[in-house]
Amino acid sequence: MQIKSRIVNKTLYILLSGELDEYTVPKVREDLDRLMETERGFMQIVLDFSELTFMDSLGVGVLIGRYKKMRQMNKPIFITNPSRVAEKIFKMSGLYDIMPKIV
Repeated sequence: MQIKSRIVNKTLYILLSGELDEYTVPKVREDLDRLMETERGFMQIVLDFSELTFMDSLGVGVLIGRYKKMRQMNKPIFITNPSRVAEKIFKMSGLYDIMPKIV
């Protein structure tokens, strides 16, 4: 799993590439938390899943946990470019109810 990030116009864009599963979840959780805590000046987060190839229920848990952290900071999280794998999981899990999909 690779994570790339950048801030543009007060939006923290995060691209997740690879598999988000039981083996990668601990590092992804750590990396996302570090980004969310150390990056300054962003008002919202956009998670790009265009390069996600696999995700299991532990991946969903990581996303819900990051949503809760950002909700406490009054910063919304959005999803963009979900791969077919991600799209199916987001719809089934109801993640789009808390992290809306944007174009």
